[in-house]
Amino acid sequence: MTATQDSSVLSSLYQRSVADYWNTEQNPVNLRLGEVDGIYHHHYGIGEVDWTVLDGPAETRDERVIKELHRLESAQADFLMSRLGPLQPHHRVMDAGSGRGGSSIVANLRFGCHVDGVSISESQVAFANEQARKRGVADKVRFHFRNMLDTGFESGTFQAIWNNESTMYVELSLLFAEHARLLSRGGRYVCITGCYNDAYGLPSRAISQINAHYICDIHPRSTYFKEMAANRLVPISVVDLTPATIPYWELRAQTALATGIEQPFLDAYKNGSFQYLLIAADRA
Repeated sequence: MTATQDSSVLSSLYQRSVADYWNTEQNPVNLRLGEVDGIYHHHYGIGEVDWTVLDGPAETRDERVIKELHRLESAQADFLMSRLGPLQPHHRVMDAGSGRGGSSIVANLRFGCHVDGVSISESQVAFANEQARKRGVADKVRFHFRNMLDTGFESGTFQAIWNNESTMYVELSLLFAEHARLLSRGGRYVCITGCYNDAYGLPSRAISQINAHYICDIHPRSTYFKEMAANRLVPISVVDLTPATIPYWELRAQTALATGIEQPFLDAYKNGSFQYLLIAADRA
């Protein structure tokens, strides 16, 4: 699909570069994992690894590893969903930075609710809408070529909003202002994100490598709480998922799906400069 680079959605050269990256991205670590059950995630995994997948016949090793990595990323999505609050089928929720649609599909399967996914990647929006059509849920799960900083949805539309590893592409002050506008009073916001540890000091070399690899800008931990407070988002739960995600990266580093960024992630997590957090907040 050819991207239009619509200036009403992509408002800066940086956003265009990010859109270009995700419009052409065809990484097997995303695509082959999604082929396991048709749910395509664009995030990492949590939980203990079944290391026996590395044993057994060499000709089926990749298949076993792919299923295990997908199990771990599915566990991450399930953990996020468990923090969205008591959603009902009549509720409307938003997946901000929805990628190929995996989290949105999971939310609909779990709660039966209406889901709007937004992304600045036209190719991923088209892919995700096709997945919703194939699953017969296109009447309740829709994906839009829109900017999460300025979605165009009416104020108070959503009972819940989440970012799953997408906050590092935007300014948090702008993002949380838009989320606060869109959430109904008492609505829930959840993000899972990598952030650098202020107590460590400036971003480590490994974090700089991660930024360069994904064309992103990892924020300090403190900025999340500062900008939430400034935008009427009151944290109710903070979970450090760093220990839970390290096994995922250790397994991925030993597979043919490795992309070369695995060691910087492991270095940053283990030296304390990088943290993998879930933050849940209610809109006051």
